[in-house]
Amino acid sequence: MKMISKISKLVLALAFVGSSVFAQSLEDAKKAIDAEQYQKAKGMLKNLTVTQSTKDENFFYLGWVYILQDYTDSARTVFNKGIAVNPKSALNYTGLGVAAFVDKDRATATTNFNQAIALAGKASKPYAYIGKGYLMSPVNDRVSPADADAAIAILNKGKALNAKDVDVLLALGDAYRTQSKNTEALGNYQAALEIDPKLAAAKVATGVIWKFANNFESSETEFQAALAIDPNYGPAYREWAETDVRWALTDPKVASVKVKEATEQYRKYLSLTDLSVESRLRYADFLVYSGDWKTLQTEAAELAKVSTNLKVQRYLLYSSVENKDYPAALAAGNTWLQKADAKRIIPRDYVYQGRAQIASGLDSLGVSSLRTAATLDTTQADVYQEIGKSLYGKKKFLEAAEAYKTYIAKSRKTTLNDYLSEGLSYYKAYTDQFFSTAKPKPVADSTLLIKADTAFSYIQHKAASPLAIVALYQARANDFKEPTDRTLYKGYAKPYYEQYIQLVTAKGVQEGDKSFMAESYAYLGYYYEFKEKDDAKAAENFTKAKEYDPANKAAANYFQRKAQGAKGK
Repeated sequence: MKMISKISKLVLALAFVGSSVFAQSLEDAKKAIDAEQYQKAKGMLKNLTVTQSTKDENFFYLGWVYILQDYTDSARTVFNKGIAVNPKSALNYTGLGVAAFVDKDRATATTNFNQAIALAGKASKPYAYIGKGYLMSPVNDRVSPADADAAIAILNKGKALNAKDVDVLLALGDAYRTQSKNTEALGNYQAALEIDPKLAAAKVATGVIWKFANNFESSETEFQAALAIDPNYGPAYREWAETDVRWALTDPKVASVKVKEATEQYRKYLSLTDLSVESRLRYADFLVYSGDWKTLQTEAAELAKVSTNLKVQRYLLYSSVENKDYPAALAAGNTWLQKADAKRIIPRDYVYQGRAQIASGLDSLGVSSLRTAATLDTTQADVYQEIGKSLYGKKKFLEAAEAYKTYIAKSRKTTLNDYLSEGLSYYKAYTDQFFSTAKPKPVADSTLLIKADTAFSYIQHKAASPLAIVALYQARANDFKEPTDRTLYKGYAKPYYEQYIQLVTAKGVQEGDKSFMAESYAYLGYYYEFKEKDDAKAAENFTKAKEYDPANKAAANYFQRKAQGAKGK
């Protein structure tokens, strides 16, 4: 954020210097507008409306800057001043029409456009800016076909009046581009470059066409050509950044590199332009792409001081979760989800809110938020893993098992650990029922053991080599299938306990393994005592159980029974 602050100060300084020293011509102001240096341009134009107060053009271009910054009321005020200076100012009537069009007042827009054309005579500039106006009210970031057709029609009339007006040619290229008529668009951009080979805007526009054709190398060539013409031409860096993001989304092999490059390109763009709230919001998008969460949280906090745009709260939610600042995340998430238009809320918002809630101990709310994300977008399968983890931590094992089951079924990122989590959840859901002290006591659902064993078996089948911990839980799950009366043992758990002993012995028994080894040998002791009636084997296994864990109750019980039996004889 220090860098952004320094940039901001630099831009403001340049704006003041520009307005007092360099703002001697309208051409300088128009170049600043083209380079998206709007504050600088406004300083120049405000000066010109005072020093050259009889020139209606100065008022039009000042109003145009207000249009570009989405201050239509201020724009109308300036355009009307231009008309007061020259009642026949076609440009300022054009401006009034564009302001109305942007504000979705089509009737007023048409009235003013018609007045502008009636006053334009053979001047092509009003046609150029009416055409640009038709492209300035997109819906979901797309210009409607009707508006694009209207732009093309009026721009072709302007072109007929003056085929060398580069503003007309550039706007016509842009209009064709919105309709994906790239051949026509390129033709107009090339025509503009033939008239003015130093037209950086035409190079950038050509690069944008190549971007949407996924010809990213050609895009970069055009942006580099624009910067060769003007190294400080900010829009080239902006479009280069947007191209890098598209490239990253298209080619996963270069995604990491291109996202980082995009963020750097956008930083350069900001350093060369005005640090408008809109530009900084887009910069925040790049920080999300690149995962620079620390910078994003700082930038979003600064934006919150100067902007009421609720999207800032989304950035604070995401970055605060990633930076483990959960109180800030909860506050931002609550503001965003409660106040934002429902159409603007996306499943990812609920994912982050759910994470913030779970991390803050609000598990039920967090799980609900994650479920909402999954409901809104069925591709959000990964949230089920988070749901399962949260429910498992709260000992809601059956719900956790079902969440893991859903995750495994829907996600492409599953690992054997996820199967282990599923198996353990089903196993513990069964043991909860089995050992329940509730009245009436529930009947433990034996199908849960089958589901647990299925998950464990899958792991052992897919793992490079059998896993001791899985063998242990397979043994435990099968032990529950044994009759309560040990004299009726079937030996369901025997191969698994034997496998566990073999695997642990092979790697070397550690301190943490000893109680489990004792458990395994104790089971085998019971098996040989009651199922096989083999006292020697039983004694051997119970002895090993006692060696590994002198406090093992099964072994102690065995030796106590044997001692009492000997006394009885």
